[in-house]
Amino acid sequence: MDFSSFLTSLGTSFIIFVVLMLLFAWLSTKEGNAVVYYPNRILKGLEPWEGGSRTRNPLAWMREALSSTEQDVINMSGVDTAVYFVFLSTVLGILVLSGVVLLPVLLPIAATDHGVKKDAKTTSNATFSDLDKLSMANIQEKSSRLWAFLVATYWVSFVIYFLLWKAYKHVSALRANALMSPEVKPEQFAVLVRDLPDVTQGQTRKEQVDSYFKSIYPETFYRSMVVTNNKEVDKIWGELEGCKKKLARAEAIYAESMKKGSSEGTRPTNKTGFLGLCGKKVDSIEYYSEKIKELTQKFEAEQKVTLREKQQGSALVFFTSRVTAALAAQSLHAQMVDKWTVTEAPEPRQVIWSNLKIKFFERMIRQYLIYIVVFLTILFFMIPITFISALTTLRNLRKLLPFLKPVVDQDAIKTVLEAYLPQLALIIFLALLPKLLLFLSKTEGIPSGSHVVRAASGKYFYFTVFNVFIGVTIGGTLFSRLKAIQKNPNSIVSLLAKSLPGNATFFLTFVALKFFVGYGLELSRIVPLIIYHLKRKYLCKSEAEIKEAWFPGDLGYATRVPGDMLMITIVLCYSVIAPVIIPFGVLYFALGWLILRNQALKVYVPSYESYGRMWPHMHTRIIGALLLYQVTMLGYFVVMKFYYATPLLFPLPISSAIFFFVCRKKFYNAFRHTALEVASQELKETSHMEQIFKSYIPPSLSSQKQDEKQEDEQYEDALSQVSRTGSFV
Repeated sequence: MDFSSFLTSLGTSFIIFVVLMLLFAWLSTKEGNAVVYYPNRILKGLEPWEGGSRTRNPLAWMREALSSTEQDVINMSGVDTAVYFVFLSTVLGILVLSGVVLLPVLLPIAATDHGVKKDAKTTSNATFSDLDKLSMANIQEKSSRLWAFLVATYWVSFVIYFLLWKAYKHVSALRANALMSPEVKPEQFAVLVRDLPDVTQGQTRKEQVDSYFKSIYPETFYRSMVVTNNKEVDKIWGELEGCKKKLARAEAIYAESMKKGSSEGTRPTNKTGFLGLCGKKVDSIEYYSEKIKELTQKFEAEQKVTLREKQQGSALVFFTSRVTAALAAQSLHAQMVDKWTVTEAPEPRQVIWSNLKIKFFERMIRQYLIYIVVFLTILFFMIPITFISALTTLRNLRKLLPFLKPVVDQDAIKTVLEAYLPQLALIIFLALLPKLLLFLSKTEGIPSGSHVVRAASGKYFYFTVFNVFIGVTIGGTLFSRLKAIQKNPNSIVSLLAKSLPGNATFFLTFVALKFFVGYGLELSRIVPLIIYHLKRKYLCKSEAEIKEAWFPGDLGYATRVPGDMLMITIVLCYSVIAPVIIPFGVLYFALGWLILRNQALKVYVPSYESYGRMWPHMHTRIIGALLLYQVTMLGYFVVMKFYYATPLLFPLPISSAIFFFVCRKKFYNAFRHTALEVASQELKETSHMEQIFKSYIPPSLSSQKQDEKQEDEQYEDALSQVSRTGSFV
């Protein structure tokens, strides 16, 4: 890509961003769009527009985002979201402090050398971008100027150590403060018990669990809930809920017809066959009312069967003290590792019930099998991504598809294709992956939704680093220098290293496209807005359907965090080789902080709360990016024949490993378990243990028609109980 194409890409992306920002400023003031731009505030009972005024400065959202405090974010979106902003702030600080030194020092040193001209004379068919003159590509081999780049490598590393240490301490304090909250949280009074041994003859599962924990915790054991196989009852419950929604929709259509037409109205009808396309035509209200009665009887019968006959080898155990629950979750209860495995209970909304029955060794086997599948996915996805990155360069398209020459040789089309084609192809290709990784992570047997997200996030990070960062670098070089490699196969390492500065242009455009166009679409919410209005006009009839159409979901950490990690990996690895990439990284994370701050306060609704458990994973990935950066610099200095660098840079990866080890030993256990000094803080009110217990009953096993006493009788086969009186801590 030449310099004019790069500027075209950058300018066009900026114009798109400005247009999208102006659209947001206009559309967000329309009352009918409030549920798209302010759903989080609406669900919390707040006014969509702060101060209640829709006629305000179009840039007011920036002031509101900048003036918001960390506590504001916690109040609106939870601790996990606040931790995500600590991550963004930390990375932004790393890039700003690195750029303050690297840009004024390294750019003049690189720009005043003549390495590019020398390579152009000695290398046949070589092309060099004007941007290469601002990178290490313009430094001659063995030049004394390389000392500055060596020192810069150390500077970036020490900036990362300093800021990551501060961030880890801050996030640890955030997590501790949240867990010490006097508010009653059900998960702090419960533990998850898996791998229950076989029951002895004449003993029920509930008696087994009760007697075991009552003997160990006689003062604070409250009650236990034996996990059941809910597959069949969940299916019937889903059908029942679906019929209730269809009935509500039919009634809404009928009510609307009475308003528009005669007082009698037109009763809606539907066909009972496949997808409502064939079969007998019936009155929808009568049909779904009968269907609900029929399913309700079937549902109640299946509930009883499930509770009595489908008990599994796992349970949730409740204590009257959150100190006891924290102690039990981190204690070894049985001599054999595959019996009585006790861990912290997930939030009620996070529990993946189908995974609780999976035994210890089966979980281990599943985990290793998934690792192999992910490794093969990474390996074989690299082939199409490498092919796409090479194929979608304009030069290769002209070679492979000669009939396109008359089109792509036109200056306007050529400039646009060079600017966007490879990046767009890569972004679209990556969008197909997240659902697969979430499915694989769930298959491991993980018991909570937040843990599945963390696991999928890690897999996605490794995928993007190996396939995008390494794949694009290797693919672009192999295709562009294939003849040179055929003549001299031993030169492949040298060619790959020397291609790094040239690939910086691709990644500059990639980062710019992500932050200008990506964050522009994020802020404007054009796609969700269009989908909402189309659904409301043509599909939604009931209030529940309308709410479902505008409900925003959460921030989507499974894909958002790995995407950010890819950006920091790219910017770090090129920060010294091509320092001009640093301002683009700063813009990406600064815009991300500003726009996502607005979205967290007003749009997204968290689907879970893990109290910052994503942070150790973020920290590990940043250290991984740092190691890749240090190894890349070590290899590049060797290729530049600057042999002083090898002994001087060799300690850096070792120091990074030591830093990671120290951080893990000092901080990680407080994220893995709840510290007893944290759990021992007093509650502001007596915990209502029955409410805590009932919050864990799956929707398909709860009954809204029965009072508390009747419900207890119904569940006596699956829910064990002891005395419910006494004071609670």
